Amino acid sequence: MTDLTALVGPLWPYLLVIVVGFLPSEVWRVLGVLLSHGLDERSELLVWVRAVATTLLAGVVAKLLLRPSGASGVVPLYGRVGSVLIGLAGYFMMRRSVIAGVVLGEATLIATTWLVNR
Repeated sequence: MTDLTALVGPLWPYLLVIVVGFLPSEVWRVLGVLLSHGLDERSELLVWVRAVATTLLAGVVAKLLLRPSGASGVVPLYGRVGSVLIGLAGYFMMRRSVIAGVVLGEATLIATTWLVNR
């Protein structure tokens, strides 16, 4: 570890995260953008890909709601479900703004956690 610290300084953990975590997935994103140019977004293949991606996201959200791990396990079920519902309401009320939905849902989750653990 001392050789790596001498080479890049005290910021070596951040360099490691970029090289191991960010770059491998970024390559596929760039390739996807380059290769998808000119594809019809209403084609059967892309509709299927969108459906699979939506299903995977719904599965992850359901797992986080029903079987939380780590710090999320401290928040009661009503707090997690309420955060999702308020986030969805914010998303639709702010003209389908993902940022608004995420901020409102996260703020609700933080507030619920704070109130429960007071």
